[in-house]
Amino acid sequence: MDLKNVRNIGIIAHIDAGKTTTTERILFYTGKNYKIGEVHEGEATMDWMEQERERGITITAAATQCHWKAPDITGKEIDCTINIIDTPGHVDFTAEVERSLRVLDGGVAVFDGSQGVEPQSETVWRQADKYHVPRVAFINKMDKTGGDFYMSLASIHDRLHKDAVAIQLPIGAESDFTGIVDLVAKKAYRFEGEHGEKRIEIPIPEDMRQDVSEYTAVLMEKVAEVNEDLQDAYLENGALTDEQILQGLRAGTVKNKLYPVLCGSSLKNIGVQLMIDAVVKYLPCPLDISAAVGINPDTDLEETRKPDNSEPLSAVAFKIATDPFVGKLTFIRVYSGVLDSGNFVLNTRNGGRERIGRLVKMHANNREEIQKVEAGDIAAAIGLKDVRTGDTLCSEDKPIRLESITFAEPVISIAVEPKTKADQEKMGIALQKLAEEDPTFRVFTDEETSQTIISGMGELHLDIIVDRMRREFKVETNVGQPQVAYRETIQKEIEHEEKYIKQTGGRGQYGHVVFKLIPQQPGKGYEFENSVVGGRIPREFIAPCDKGFQEGMSRGILAGYPVVDVKVELIDGSYHDVDSNEMAFKTCASIGFQEAARKAEPVILEPIMKVEVVSPQDFLGDVMGDLSSRRGLIKEQGDRGLAKFIHADVPLAAMFGYATELRSMTQGRASYSMEFGHYDKVPRNVAEEIVAKRTGTSRR
Repeated sequence: MDLKNVRNIGIIAHIDAGKTTTTERILFYTGKNYKIGEVHEGEATMDWMEQERERGITITAAATQCHWKAPDITGKEIDCTINIIDTPGHVDFTAEVERSLRVLDGGVAVFDGSQGVEPQSETVWRQADKYHVPRVAFINKMDKTGGDFYMSLASIHDRLHKDAVAIQLPIGAESDFTGIVDLVAKKAYRFEGEHGEKRIEIPIPEDMRQDVSEYTAVLMEKVAEVNEDLQDAYLENGALTDEQILQGLRAGTVKNKLYPVLCGSSLKNIGVQLMIDAVVKYLPCPLDISAAVGINPDTDLEETRKPDNSEPLSAVAFKIATDPFVGKLTFIRVYSGVLDSGNFVLNTRNGGRERIGRLVKMHANNREEIQKVEAGDIAAAIGLKDVRTGDTLCSEDKPIRLESITFAEPVISIAVEPKTKADQEKMGIALQKLAEEDPTFRVFTDEETSQTIISGMGELHLDIIVDRMRREFKVETNVGQPQVAYRETIQKEIEHEEKYIKQTGGRGQYGHVVFKLIPQQPGKGYEFENSVVGGRIPREFIAPCDKGFQEGMSRGILAGYPVVDVKVELIDGSYHDVDSNEMAFKTCASIGFQEAARKAEPVILEPIMKVEVVSPQDFLGDVMGDLSSRRGLIKEQGDRGLAKFIHADVPLAAMFGYATELRSMTQGRASYSMEFGHYDKVPRNVAEEIVAKRTGTSRR
């Protein structure tokens, strides 16, 4: 496989922008599918889970591979292998996007042409920035009422990046959208045939000449900024050649200096082939991406791995899935070397050896057996025992640990219990498998009530989990009311001394610590600093103190929620030659933390969600009044096409059941999306209710 002809791309976007529809068209035009699967008919290939087909949304990132013959920037036709990951748009499944972007070389950001940039578009764009993923933008749904290319382009400039540059313009808009002008090739096209498979070249419409020359000038200026050679050529000649524009566009896109903007309508089969051409021309191949950087676990030194089959093996497991027929599937991106079936590899997270059994190429939920995966490629392995999302798999003799993947903490919990005794054991297995697959899904047992609590990113997330337990694992459950994941913190710095002395029949217990408890900035987390001098506490007891403080943080003072954003500075203490041990210091620190936190003005924190509501003008007053009644803080409002949008910060506790309320309030014409914003202090009256509820529960 020639790596120059490989593209690893993801389709990313806000919910309902048309990602899956776009992917279905790509699979049809590249010959992977013989018919187009429509999302609205529940037939989409990439939405293969029952829940996805019923709800018409993507829940898990599905991977597939296809081939496309297209000219590269030199004009030479190449047969390009494209690995595609279709990611979810709903914020509850943001982990799927995060882990996909970690292993992709390029992305296609899809926008709804009537809405422009929506909240989740911003989130996925930021995630792509975090992993330095080059991308092209595809303004979709140009045939829809309110479809406006120029408004959408302005919203990308306004909210995402000034260096997004139009390389196409639409011919007509809404129901009159009939074709596309390619500014780079200086040609216009319309699409004919049953599925728009025939590209017909047409003259550029006379009434568009002015726009075409204006946007071509902007394109040349942007491309000229990519490097000095192009800048010199532009200043000297006042223009760039077609060849220079192509080279500059590719170089700028690969370096994240430019973001080409295309347009079309996936549903009406207009412009998708040109978008696949742009993927081949402008998005990077594995060789364009800088070598993978990691740490050698034996030496703690930094090492690199080039995308080359002759290098030692390095690969990242980016997704775990449970397949009803073959068991556990581990999706792997190989960065260097070759992953051969039958070989042993090292997992650098736990130092364990894993035997690579079967390797498969995935096409949504269909599998094709292969013998090896080469550098730069993506595939799945069957039957790996102890591999988690983000683990590095590498050669045993040349270990390396590549950057892992970070995930957001869950913000909502519910209690689940099996309906029958027979379901009890099955529920445990089902929850364990689902937690392996999804790093933002957590399971734990509440010690006070002995209930099984599951936590996730939102109501829909937990709803899908419970549904999957029923369908895939045949477990029937009763579900409690959603609970918000509250936290506690302190507001005042204090110094505290704690002595723990316990005399039993034999050897006693003695621990003595003096420490400062310091509030941290929101989101900073826990920090421990050892400032003990002169061996007042022996070195071997310092780590147990740290553990004890963390144990003390696990249950808060006011309502038993975990304590966050504190720093503990251990400054003094003493020990007993005979009675002091690790356990005594750990217990002493844990009790001390609880006592100190009581005096440090503890408060309860709640998750605040960033909410966007898009509503017709007629209902704006009602929507804003309702958000305010939910303790919401209106941050911004403005026009979005023909509708109005409202941005607000609203506590998660007040958002349960909001979808139904909003529908009835606006005759089903408004939509909303929300994502986690930050934690903030709970008002006193609400805090008293929370404490009363929690302490009442524990007394019972």
